Amino acid sequence: MINKIKSEILSFVKTKKINIFLLFLALAFIILLLTKLSKSYTNTFVFTINKIHVPEEEVILNDTSQVLEITLKTFGFNLLQYHFAKPEINIDFAKNIDKTDSAYVWNKNKAFANLHSQFSKNIELVNIVPDSLWFAYDVNAVKKVPVKLLSKISYSPGYNVTGAIKVEPDSVKIIGAKAILDTIDEIETDTVVLNNVKQNISKTANLKIQKFQKDLKFSVKKVGFKVQVEKYTEGTLPITVHIINVPIGVHLKYFPKKVNVSYYTSLANFNSIKPKDFKVVCDYSKLVKGQTRLVPELEKMPETAKYFKIKQEFVEFIITE
Repeated sequence: MINKIKSEILSFVKTKKINIFLLFLALAFIILLLTKLSKSYTNTFVFTINKIHVPEEEVILNDTSQVLEITLKTFGFNLLQYHFAKPEINIDFAKNIDKTDSAYVWNKNKAFANLHSQFSKNIELVNIVPDSLWFAYDVNAVKKVPVKLLSKISYSPGYNVTGAIKVEPDSVKIIGAKAILDTIDEIETDTVVLNNVKQNISKTANLKIQKFQKDLKFSVKKVGFKVQVEKYTEGTLPITVHIINVPIGVHLKYFPKKVNVSYYTSLANFNSIKPKDFKVVCDYSKLVKGQTRLVPELEKMPETAKYFKIKQEFVEFIITE
């Protein structure tokens, strides 16, 4: 029992010594870090450009290569922010910048005061590279482009979509440089994924505008879409076969005179679909020499049905006198 108590006491003392050692080690590191950060350093950082106060009737053509390499001299504390976050500098297009017929020209000497005001008083600007920046611009244009809904929708067994998917609005107005707008023909949405659907859908989808230049303006950033979903069933009807493009003087006898056509339609439209809504033809001009069979094709079909299939693959014929 006494030995156990001694062992626990020694273990506690050793642990306490380790904790004190770690504490002093941490304090020493902090003191060393503070000493380092209190010294003056000169470092060069790459600043990305944030364009502000650009006239609404104009758009700056984006050029990601335009950056400023700014050399700063200050205490280590002040430089920490530029190591942990991507540095950014504002360039004001309303002042301290020259304008030509095709570009804005920024000069570091003319804009130095504005540039310096964006830094702390304890930071000295040692050098700025390059001396000037050119920003090509264009007059804003307006273009209306269609919206393309990207979707992966699966329906429960026996259910399907009726009619077309309705997107609202079905087009988007984009404001920006004509040179950029000429390259845009449509705007896609994020892909909508829905499974085992068996009722009407009414949802929204975000437009994929993040892939375009941020200088473009869009009339909307998301669209709504509606899908009418109904119970579907299979139907089959006998449809008369018509032989077309038979040469003059050629007489045919063919069999069968009718073929069965299967289709899927909603329960609401099932009774409205009639044989007259279909037309099956066999094109004699497509006949391969030596064959005595024609291939039936569906030339006309009702809009209220889908997934059509002719049950008979061939129509046999003979040429008569």
